[in-house]
Amino acid sequence: MTAASSPAVVREPDGGPVRSGPSRGVLARAAAGPRTAYLLYVAGKLGGAAVSILAVLVTSFFLFRIIPGDPVKAMTRNRAVSPEQLALLRRQFGLDAPVWQQFTDYCGKALTGDLGISYQFHAPVGELIAERFPATLLLTGVAVVLYSALGLWLGTRSAWRHGQLGDRLNTGVALTLWSVPSFWLGLLLIIVFSVGIGPIPGLFPTGGMESGSATGFAHVLDVAHHMVLPVLTLVAVGYAQTLLVMRSSLLDEMGSDYLTTARAKGLRDALVRRRHAVPNALLPTVTMVFINLGHVAAGSILVESVFSWPGLGGLFYQAIPVPDLPLIQGLFVVFAGAMILMNLLADLLYPLLDPRVGR
Repeated sequence: MTAASSPAVVREPDGGPVRSGPSRGVLARAAAGPRTAYLLYVAGKLGGAAVSILAVLVTSFFLFRIIPGDPVKAMTRNRAVSPEQLALLRRQFGLDAPVWQQFTDYCGKALTGDLGISYQFHAPVGELIAERFPATLLLTGVAVVLYSALGLWLGTRSAWRHGQLGDRLNTGVALTLWSVPSFWLGLLLIIVFSVGIGPIPGLFPTGGMESGSATGFAHVLDVAHHMVLPVLTLVAVGYAQTLLVMRSSLLDEMGSDYLTTARAKGLRDALVRRRHAVPNALLPTVTMVFINLGHVAAGSILVESVFSWPGLGGLFYQAIPVPDLPLIQGLFVVFAGAMILMNLLADLLYPLLDPRVGR
């Protein structure tokens, strides 16, 4: 037996007989083992996130250069511009440089936070994104909170009473709404509740974020009034996915032995569900919730466009026809970066929900 693994002799404080036990080195390694494993787990996830960010930069640069159209000609549409002036504009925007040089310049600036200058708005892309982000955060943030909570609650109820009428009804509605295109549902809600149809009068604005005349608390009510239909559209389409994932995950847990043991101890059914079944079924749903939080940055391009919501989704829609390459690339990096960040946070949260993860 080596010295490192031999038992250490420890004398009792009262001078009594000695006892043997593991050495301090063995105890230290045993205590540091899970911590080291978790640090390696975190380092691996951070490395994966960094690689994903680099992949996003490469994709955002080359993907949008296959969009047909000349940005310079689009900016000078309906104007008498000479070939020399067009060449000057291309030189000013760096479009005359080789692709590899444009790519290296773009990556170098993007890594320092410089996303370039918008072709059509003639303003820094970062400032445009910061200006429109609060509107997107308000709309999609409220929608994500609502449909995540609704999906978790209904998914838990459906799984716990699977096969009953309520479960079949919830699942059928969720599958139907999940298959409905969000822009089509938004247009339908505008026709019914904004324009009015038959005996149903027009109750809500057709688009925009505010009327522009209200102030104070009246302004808050005005914005809330404009949010009803776009939030309803996002919630109707979004809650279905959360419900189905939570239901499937909880159904996988319901035949487990630990639930049978918990019931055998005399625990109430609601307590078994809340304290034992649901926490163990949360991991897939946590991933879904964090992905939904990543959508807060992206918003919903189609829904924002249908309801003329002045957020990042509408800005992205405006940039595509030009094509405004710096703006499209900047928004794509922000959207993808938010998703990568939320997935990273979900991965780091997993060991807190399930100690087996990261060990």
